[in-house]
Amino acid sequence: MSDDSTWGRARASGPLLLGVRHHGPGSARAVRAALEAARPGVVLIEGPPEADALIPLAADPDMRPPVALLGHAVDEPGRSAFWPLAEFSPEWVAIRWALEQGVPARFIDLPATHTLAWEAEPEAPSDEDDKGHGDDRGGEDDAGTEGDPGAVRDLRVDPLAVLAETAGYDDPERWWEDVVEHRGPGRSDPFAPFAALEEAMTALRERYGVGGRPRDLVREAHMRLQMRAARKEFGEAVAVVCGAWHVPALREKTAVTADRALLKGLPKVKADLTWVPWTHRRLARSSGYGAGIDSPGWYGHLFRAPDRPVERWLTKVAGLLREEDRIVSSAHVIEAVRLAGTLAAMRGRPLPGLSETTDAVRAVMCDGSDVPLALVHDRLVVGDVLGEVPEAAPAVPLQRDLTREQRRLRLKPEALERELELDLRKETDAGRSRLLHRLRLLGVGWGEPAESRGSTGTFRETWRLRWEPELSVRVAEAGVWGTTVLAAATARVEAEATTAGVLAEVTALAEHCLPAGLPDALPVVMRVLADRAALDSDVGHLAQALPALVRSLRYGDVRGTDTGALAGVAAGLAERVFVGLPPACTALDTDAAEEMRGHVDAVHGAVGLLAETLTGTPDSRGDLRGRWRSVLRALALRDTVPGVVRGRAVRLLLDDGELEPEEAARLMGLVLSPGTPPADAAAWIEGFVGGGGGMLLVHDERLLGLVDTWLTGVPAEAFTDVLPLLRRTFSAYEPGVRRTLGELVRRGPGGTAGPTAPAAGPPGFAAEPDTERADAVLPVVRLLLGLDTEREHVATHDNSLAGVGT
Repeated sequence: MSDDSTWGRARASGPLLLGVRHHGPGSARAVRAALEAARPGVVLIEGPPEADALIPLAADPDMRPPVALLGHAVDEPGRSAFWPLAEFSPEWVAIRWALEQGVPARFIDLPATHTLAWEAEPEAPSDEDDKGHGDDRGGEDDAGTEGDPGAVRDLRVDPLAVLAETAGYDDPERWWEDVVEHRGPGRSDPFAPFAALEEAMTALRERYGVGGRPRDLVREAHMRLQMRAARKEFGEAVAVVCGAWHVPALREKTAVTADRALLKGLPKVKADLTWVPWTHRRLARSSGYGAGIDSPGWYGHLFRAPDRPVERWLTKVAGLLREEDRIVSSAHVIEAVRLAGTLAAMRGRPLPGLSETTDAVRAVMCDGSDVPLALVHDRLVVGDVLGEVPEAAPAVPLQRDLTREQRRLRLKPEALERELELDLRKETDAGRSRLLHRLRLLGVGWGEPAESRGSTGTFRETWRLRWEPELSVRVAEAGVWGTTVLAAATARVEAEATTAGVLAEVTALAEHCLPAGLPDALPVVMRVLADRAALDSDVGHLAQALPALVRSLRYGDVRGTDTGALAGVAAGLAERVFVGLPPACTALDTDAAEEMRGHVDAVHGAVGLLAETLTGTPDSRGDLRGRWRSVLRALALRDTVPGVVRGRAVRLLLDDGELEPEEAARLMGLVLSPGTPPADAAAWIEGFVGGGGGMLLVHDERLLGLVDTWLTGVPAEAFTDVLPLLRRTFSAYEPGVRRTLGELVRRGPGGTAGPTAPAAGPPGFAAEPDTERADAVLPVVRLLLGLDTEREHVATHDNSLAGVGT
């Protein structure tokens, strides 16, 4: 053991207290230097004591930080806490040093059994409540004042901010870089940086007390008791690595009885702990992490770089920008290094820091633009590094099964968001799809469906994947449903089906069962669906449920799922909608009428798909389309039906070719007659021409003429009442459609005088196709399709044959 004078003075006053900044590379280097010099017999580390058994896993070759200790209540996995560690975290360095030297390492903070119970107390809300999970370091600041879930944030003191302000800095990060990161550990006295930081923190504690963290008193009492126990076992050769804020309190002489009194009667829950992967992004302060740092990627670089950190960093930046097809040469790197050094000298800094290198990158490599600089910040300054934990780490059975499935399907979790295109005709892609759908049912949002940029066929799926550390908590929570992903998803769907409040929730579950591949859950869902559908008399609920069922039938085919029972329920549901819809459309107010129009649209699309699916099956039940069109005719002609629904029914019949344009014009003329109140007429127009009806008016000037004539005849006192409806309808059209309609109206009565107006085409269109103009584009079309090349090849071949023949 070293006889260094500072270490000797520290021994005289108790254990070696190494106060650190959590996730500070300068603190991490200083901790290693101090441990090498002191050679203690035991290393005590701020963290939950229940994790002592997990410390040896840090030496496993498959353990790659950033990682975190995850603690959760056994009976309520959602009540959880994280203790993140990066490779540049002083605690991680201390653990690794102890394992390398064969020295015992122990955690001494308040046990997770109490911390998690504290999280549940309503009078002491956690700072992490708004993020959906408990993080014991949610209240932690950079200097190590961590883990007080019950303190109020606005009363807290940020030690680094106070010290930086005292030193004349307006940015705590710059102050820390200048006094710690750029100075390095003490060369002559490795303990001097800790002595200086302890002196500063002692002054702060004398000024601010607990700094708005009353529970720190309890945590520090537990740490002192653990230190006493270690001294009894190992003598004075004890080193403690903890947040610098706690050092003055741990140095304080207190009675054992007083410390035990603070711990008496604390709430408890049964807790389990394990290692889970973490990410640099979740270490960032912007993620909401209380002990977060602004630049985890930059700090990781400073910790790993053996020398010339600025040059290496700017080279890395240049590589990233080149990958994004930006022109960056070695000359740019050289000039950026020079500029960063010049800026540091002008600002009185010992070495260029992140602000200097960022300014240099902006000026030299990004041409003054912040757009590529945002990419550098996202990919490098923060970064998307995802840690790994070994298989030997404890895990709930569901997590182990998920890991096996990920390995089997070659679907590796990654912190960087990426898109995954799946072809469901391939076995591996179909398995990936089922896994992602099952996880969504379990509330584990690893993947979210996205719009496909390629084929829109039912055999294609696109997913947007991104693994977040919190998903480990969601997996633990879902473990109550089963030990495998399949069993857990099945059990949860069955439970949610029986407790669903409305019919649409059951149909949504049925829709999810098919892509998730849950054959055991589907019969339960179908039984509940049939029972609920039989009892539910609300046509709106039935209309909401039908489209989901039909989608299930359509997409079930590509996965080879037996959907016979589903088809029968869907057909029966459609029949009940046909019967109940006309009476349900009477006596509706404006909002209810608009909602019913949406139901009519949804049922119309669903009936078309359902008729195709059921054609030739025992459940075809005759002509579904024909019966639905009869319903639409009843809606279109019934005066008690709101105008927006009547107009929509007419439009749907016209689009399907079941209503002649002349008949549609006649119905519109009746509605737009002077005897119809303007508000009712406007609602009819909204239903008829809303949702893409602009092209209908462009190509049928008789209808446009009716609308124009009616609009110009609306009385002034009623115009302001109908204007919002009309603006809402016409503003949904594409700009080109609106422009064409304006030109048609501007042409005047000659083009749009009413129902008897000549059928002149819109601008740019003749009454008959112009074959000469059409032929002019044929060469371009042939070139695009490669037909000219094929013709030349045939001609050459024929000439060759002719030559042979001669």
